[in-house]
Parts: sequence; C-alpha cells; structure tokens
Amino acid sequence: MGAASTLRGELRRDEPMARHVSWRAGGPVARAYFPADLADLSAFLRGLRHDEPLLFVGLGSNLLVRDGGFDGTVVFTHGALKTLRLEPPSGLIYAEAGVASPKLARFAANHDLGGAEFLAGVPGTVGGALAMNAGCYGGETWQFVERVLMMDRRGELITRPAADFAVGYRHVGLLEACDEWFAAAWLRFPAGDGRISRTRIRDLLARRVASQPLALPNAGSVFRNPPEDHAARLIEATGLKGLTLGGAQVSEMHSNFIVNPDGEATAAEIEMLIGQVQARVGEKFGVELQREVRIVGVSA
Repeated sequence: MGAASTLRGELRRDEPMARHVSWRAGGPVARAYFPADLADLSAFLRGLRHDEPLLFVGLGSNLLVRDGGFDGTVVFTHGALKTLRLEPPSGLIYAEAGVASPKLARFAANHDLGGAEFLAGVPGTVGGALAMNAGCYGGETWQFVERVLMMDRRGELITRPAADFAVGYRHVGLLEACDEWFAAAWLRFPAGDGRISRTRIRDLLARRVASQPLALPNAGSVFRNPPEDHAARLIEATGLKGLTLGGAQVSEMHSNFIVNPDGEATAAEIEMLIGQVQARVGEKFGVELQREVRIVGVSA
C-alpha cells in the first residue's frame, strides 16, 4: 500500500470480527482500517489495489462474518466519520456515515425537528441506515434524504441527489451500478417540537427494551417482513421460538431475532439456524423469508 506513512488512521491485520459485530461471533478480517476522518479514509482508499475486496462497517449490528474470515479490507466508520451538524440557512442536517442513528435522532429533536424519532430504534450508523433504508415504528431513512455524499474506491467524493437511487423496503441501490459507499447524507426533517420528540424517543426505546432481547448478542431483525405480514408471526406460528442450534437460538422474546446467549455460537451455527428457520417457514406457509442481515466471508 503506497503512501502508508502519510495515513493517520490505524491498520490492523487478522482482526477478529467477533469484537466488532453485535452477534459477537465470526472469523477474522485480513485487514482492518480505522480512519482518522473522511480525508484520511480518502487517502487510504487511494493506496488500495483496485481489486481489493472492500467492506464498510459501522457498529456491525447487521453483519455476520463467516468463521473462515474475510480476505479483504474492512473500513470501520464509527468513531471516525462522526461529523454531525445543522446547516443554516437550508435547515438540513449533515451527518457522516459513522454517526450512530440514535445520536442523529436526539440531535434532530434537540433542534426542534420532527420525524427522526424512529432512528433511535435503529441500532446502527447513518451509513448502514442509508445502505438498507433502515426503518421502524413507521419511519424509513430515505423519506428524509435530500442528497448524499458517496466515496468511490479511488477515494473520490461524489455528491448525488436522492433521485440517483432506487429505494425500496430495506434495500437501496444506485440506478447506475458502480463501486461507491455512503460517506454522509444531508437530511431534511420537518419543523417539530423538541420536547414532544424527546418524549417519543423515550417511549420508543421503552418499547424496544420490553419487546426485544437487547441484553443478549443479536443482530436485530434477521428477516425482512413479507408483504402484508410479519416474519416474527410466521416464525412463531411455525413453532420455532426458542429453537437452538449449538450456541445460537431463536429468541424466546422476539422470534425474528437470533441470539448468542452465552457468547459461544459460531458464525456457522447462526447461519445454519437462519437456514433452518427459512426452510421450515417455507414448508409450512410457502413463504420465502428474505434475510435482512448481511453475511460475508468463507466458511472455516
């Protein structure tokens, strides 16, 4: 890698990804880069081989790396791409990809902007929320996106309007395929009442605590909700709540969550349990559950 001496971030080799994903399971990544900021990340990417497998990770709340690891480079955005500001006179919020979604929700509320409360229930970063149109409790990220800042593998920054993207349920893609990652976004939230928004955030978080197994390692909802139905309902109706495979378990609290209660599950066990749930729901209801979580790497 050229010009490594000018980089200000930290490069690690054979970094265990179980430390960095919320499932607390999985194999190592060949190279892990923790950039200092957006400019440093740009410099790092300029030094990479053009064919280097590249993965951007925020809080790792929607990711599983197989036990054999990922033979490429992972860039960690959380704690690095962290700029969050209100831009007068436009009223837009500028948020970099590494900003935690709940932090954005609180920031909007504290500036008397409404509509962002649902982001308090998204357990990842702005980058992840943009990549999958994250949503819950009636809100979705791309309802509020005006434009985004993308970074390509040459480290170049490109500003794109929302119209450049095909946005769907838990899926976002550029209309023209190319290697680009979300670096930041400008979001427009309507005027609101900060006091009301903060109350909604507290209520939403209380609902999460009461209904989701947040005390155990998990990756949030494993499956997308099928049209006009809920994945959790189908899984529970199939009798799979509490099903275990090795150290992995279908949560007894919320059946669309797979948990790693003792921290001993392998990535293979989690992935096999996902497959079992898909197969048995398919047999009983004829519904093919689509994964919401991302799985990368090779088996051990």
